[in-house]
Amino acid sequence: MNASLAERILHSIIETSNNNITIADADGMILQTNEGHWTVYGVHAGEYKGKSVFQLEKEEILTPSITAMVLREKKPVQIMQNTQTGKVIMTQGYPIFNEDGEIIRVISYAQDQTEIRNLQEQYEQLERKLQGYQTEVEELRRKEGIYFRSKEMQQIVNTIHRVADSDATVLFLGESGVGKSMFAHELHNQSQRSKEPFIEVNCSTIPESLFESEMFGYEAGSFTGATKKGKQGLIEQAHNGTLFLDEIGELPLSMQVKLLKVLQEKRFMRIGGKKEQHVDFRLVTATNQNLEAMVASGNFRLDLYYRLNVIPLQIPPLRERKDEIPFLINHYVDVINTKYKTSKKLHAATYESLIGYKWPGNVRELENLIERLILTTEGDTIYPNDLPATISSQYTSDAKDALLEIESYYLEELNQLDLNSAIEKVEEYMILKASQQCKTTYEMAELLGISQPSVVRKLKKYKGVRHRQRTK
Repeated sequence: MNASLAERILHSIIETSNNNITIADADGMILQTNEGHWTVYGVHAGEYKGKSVFQLEKEEILTPSITAMVLREKKPVQIMQNTQTGKVIMTQGYPIFNEDGEIIRVISYAQDQTEIRNLQEQYEQLERKLQGYQTEVEELRRKEGIYFRSKEMQQIVNTIHRVADSDATVLFLGESGVGKSMFAHELHNQSQRSKEPFIEVNCSTIPESLFESEMFGYEAGSFTGATKKGKQGLIEQAHNGTLFLDEIGELPLSMQVKLLKVLQEKRFMRIGGKKEQHVDFRLVTATNQNLEAMVASGNFRLDLYYRLNVIPLQIPPLRERKDEIPFLINHYVDVINTKYKTSKKLHAATYESLIGYKWPGNVRELENLIERLILTTEGDTIYPNDLPATISSQYTSDAKDALLEIESYYLEELNQLDLNSAIEKVEEYMILKASQQCKTTYEMAELLGISQPSVVRKLKKYKGVRHRQRTK
């Protein structure tokens, strides 16, 4: 085969390849390439022909140049490039040596991975959402509004189902907002009393002066202000059903004695009444207080505590069942979108912020926040800056430490800088702060309102900031 034919074959191979093939000499000058593929770098033939890859690297057209790396390292190299057009390129470079071991040519191959990378990110987001919807029977169940996936919650539900048909008193313990009322409803719904009334009483909302009349009812004209027909009390309304006393720790001592009597005798008398009435109900209680400590301090009767503490069930706070947080977020986003006929979605950084939050108000706080965000945000996407400051300011401990270091560094330096330098410092801070919140440069670009290539360049520009801070 003569040289001319070999040259034509080589040229045809390069031009017809689906990848960008570039051949450069030992000085990095581009000798041959398929020009059509250079559009991924945002340049035309006239902008790179006759130039060395080192010059193109300085102009940030190649960031970095695979050919330049091969010439420096004298070995094959594979890297990922981020171009000015926002493309992600996988490149491979191979040196060709002469008989003396000197590089005479470098062949590089570049393949656009942008769509693959985007699909990968979309797949990861979809996979993360699907994890919240896994519906294996033993891990994830929905029973009358109960949504869970942790083993701890599964054990609680299992216990509820085991004791549902008995009349044993159940005491739900846990912080406000963990779902004690929801579990009380589940206990009633699973019991033989499910078709009878479920009477819920929040002991903290009824004034002590009215507690007895509300609980036991009264006969007509029994006291000033009493209705002419009298009134049925809550205990009487719960006959044959379930009486749920929430916040039982707030029950006045005077009422504790009377409740204990009803539990022991299954009889009560209305205020102003002359005849005791039989009552049959199952008692379920809940509290966020330490009843044992209240007994020790004299604020709760020991005998009543023993009556209530037959089957105590401790509901763990949401921060201790982190695997449920993504599931609950997705669940409430879907439920509230359906409720208000909206189609709001969470930005990936927003989603991560919500997952990392401690949720002191537990499930109730999470549900209320999702509803507020869906109702108050203008666009279809809920961004981190839409979150309350208490959540948006939450980072991992490492991220917090890094940001504190940056802030400390700037406080020392800003007063000594001119305006342009100060603006640059603030830009540096914002770039690094965004890098803590976002997983990809595309997310950073969306968050900061700039292009993805700009994010890449600025990250490269400021990549040494942490090292400078640690060494100062």
